[in-house]
Amino acid sequence: MQRILITGANGQVGWELQRSLAPLGKVSALDHSGMDLSNADSIRNAVREAKPSIIVNAAAYTAVDKAESEPDLAMQVNGTAPGILAQEAKRIGALLVHYSTDYVFDGTKDKPYIEGDRSNPVSSYGRSKLAGEQAIHAIGAPHLIFRTSWIYASRGSNFVRTMLRLARERPELKIVNDQLGAPTWARSIADMAAQVLNNLERARENSGIYHFTAGGAVSWFGFAEAIFAEARSRISEFKAPALTPIPTSAYPLPARRPANSRLDTAKFTATFGVNPPRWDTALQECMKEIEDY
Repeated sequence: MQRILITGANGQVGWELQRSLAPLGKVSALDHSGMDLSNADSIRNAVREAKPSIIVNAAAYTAVDKAESEPDLAMQVNGTAPGILAQEAKRIGALLVHYSTDYVFDGTKDKPYIEGDRSNPVSSYGRSKLAGEQAIHAIGAPHLIFRTSWIYASRGSNFVRTMLRLARERPELKIVNDQLGAPTWARSIADMAAQVLNNLERARENSGIYHFTAGGAVSWFGFAEAIFAEARSRISEFKAPALTPIPTSAYPLPARRPANSRLDTAKFTATFGVNPPRWDTALQECMKEIEDY
C-alpha cells in the first residue's frame, strides 16, 4: 500500500485530494501547523516522519496581490519549499506531485500555452511559482508538475463563492471581460491526480511539466454569467445582479494578471489518457453542492 503525503490539507485542492487519493493508499494530510512551508526544518521533519512513497504538494502562497508586498514570503513558500520537498523525495525515492499556475506566463500569446513556451511571469506570485518549478527540476527527483488555472470549489474562497455572495449584497457588478482562461474545479484536479497516480510506474516514468485545466475557455465576465444562470436554474427566486463588462484597466490591482491564461492540455491527455471535463459541465456539478445562494 502506498503512503501518500498531502500538503495544504485545508485548501481547495488539498481538501479534495484527501477524498480522491484515499483508495490508492494510506493518506496523511497536513495543514500549516503540520508543515510550515516557510520553514525548511518543518518540511524535512514532516516528510521524514511520514515516510511517503508519494508527496502531493497542494499548499502554496496564493494571495496574488499581497505577494507584491510580501515577495520574500511568497518566494519561500512557492519557490524554495518545493525544492526542499524535491530533495526529500529524492532521498527516499518518492514521487513528488506539485501544482503550478498559468501565472508563469505573461499572457501575451494569442493561443493556448504549451509546456515548452517561454515563461515570463509578470507578478511576484508568478515569479515565485516559476522558481518552485525550476527548483524541483534542478533536484532531479521523479516529479509531476501540473500547471492549472482559475481554481474554484464549493468551499473556501474563490470566484464562484464570491459571485454568489455579492449577488446577495449588490444589485450590479462590474466584471473584467478581457482576460480569458479555463475555470477549473478543484475536484477535477484531485480526480485527475488519482487517475494518474493509479498507475504509479507510468507516472514515475513521465516526469515533467503538464498543463491540466478544464476544457474550453471563458472570460471572468462570461464565467459570472454562467454562475448566475446556473443559480437561477436551481433556485427560481434567485436574483442575479446586473452585470457590466469592463476592461482590466478599469479594475486596477497590485499584481498584473495574464490576459490569456489558456493552457493547452494535449500533452497531458496524450501521456496519461485522461480528458479534462469542460469548464461549464464541471461548474454545474460543483454548484449542486452549494446551498447558500
